[in-house]
Amino acid sequence: MSADRILIDTSVWIGYFRNKSSSVAQKVDRVLEEDEVYVPKIIIAELMQGSKSIKELSIIKDFFDAFHIIDQKDDSWVKAGSLSYKLKKKGKNINLFDCYIAVIAQEYDCIIFSLNRHFKEIQSIIDVSMI
Repeated sequence: MSADRILIDTSVWIGYFRNKSSSVAQKVDRVLEEDEVYVPKIIIAELMQGSKSIKELSIIKDFFDAFHIIDQKDDSWVKAGSLSYKLKKKGKNINLFDCYIAVIAQEYDCIIFSLNRHFKEIQSIIDVSMI
């Protein structure tokens, strides 16, 4: 059985760093052991923005060595904007960054691991998997 490609969202990383004994942290630990972890650069930027210390910044910078770092393709932002438009037409106002993360997950064939419920709504528009 091959490992899944898992895109761990900012919400999960925050939960992981805040409480390493939580059920979220235990699930992250399983993913880290069993699967391939993909991290979009936008998530690294979000985590760095919310860092509370130089130590936290250092841990996040280590992501570049520890995980598959992924970035946009030529039309990723166009797809994210289109997805956001379609969601707004359905009455759903989803953050553009979440739309972008969903697009990146789809482009890299990743399963999204998020605590953010917006991704369930995004699934009504594009084919992206979640755990």
